[in-house]
Amino acid sequence: MKSSAKKIELASVDDLFSTEESRQDEQLEKIQEIPLSELHPFKDHPFKVKDDDAMIETADSIKKYGVLVPAIARPLPDGSYELVAGHRRRRASELAGKETMPVIVRDLDDDAATIIMVDSNLQRENLLPSERAFAYKMKLEAIKHQGARTDLTSVQVEQKLSARDQVAKEAGERSGIQVMRYVRLTELIPELLDMVDEKKIAFNPAYELSFLKPDEQQMLVETMDYEQATPSLSQAQRMKKFSQDGKLSEDVMLAIMSEEKKSDLDKVTLSSDTLRKYFPKSYTPAKMQETIIKLLEQWQKKRQRDQER
Repeated sequence: MKSSAKKIELASVDDLFSTEESRQDEQLEKIQEIPLSELHPFKDHPFKVKDDDAMIETADSIKKYGVLVPAIARPLPDGSYELVAGHRRRRASELAGKETMPVIVRDLDDDAATIIMVDSNLQRENLLPSERAFAYKMKLEAIKHQGARTDLTSVQVEQKLSARDQVAKEAGERSGIQVMRYVRLTELIPELLDMVDEKKIAFNPAYELSFLKPDEQQMLVETMDYEQATPSLSQAQRMKKFSQDGKLSEDVMLAIMSEEKKSDLDKVTLSSDTLRKYFPKSYTPAKMQETIIKLLEQWQKKRQRDQER
């Protein structure tokens, strides 16, 4: 009878600490092998999945060791799954010839899924400005839906700041303001945003250009192609001001873009072919530079003596 009583008591304690809810959670967190064909990309996934060198290395690793970190997905009504984290691992598994990959399936609402999707990618190296821009925007909108106001007209300033500052802290940005500057880039037309990713347009000018109307941005693309130049920060700021005043015509934009940039005026370029004829063949570039500096110093001293006479 004592043995029987002890069994009943143990069962009672187990019931106390293992509720139906916790048992369901344990079941959800189980790792499942799911066919790649049933794993679909996250809607509006802002991160590019490229078949670059890093992807090939990941595929080679999966061939040898398998997928070491399970992906995260959520169930879809049709019985398939939407990937939340693990888009690169899915592609690498495909390249490695795998038919399935390990996945943790969770029931997540749109906002929770978006935050996990963004956070799982923001720690990657070499993220493109466009990837950060859309990721920050998506996360801020998810936080807003969860109750933290992030819109610029909100009177709840403290909540608004905490939302963008939260994103900044978790993403390693220096401030919430910088996060909002990235979000502004989502207002650029694709052609300009591609130029930012390709480092043809710097971040600060790009931020200013994001305030131009879409048709003005398209006009800028055509003007840049004509001038074979990209706008400096000063030029971008002036175009923004003309746009806000309703005066940014094609002629105004062309006049601004045809100016010589200060950096171009301050730069002197001499080709090696131009310099070589003044130096012995044995002179290295470093020796040539040293000689030029000495000659310039002598010339400067002579000018100073002439001016003192």
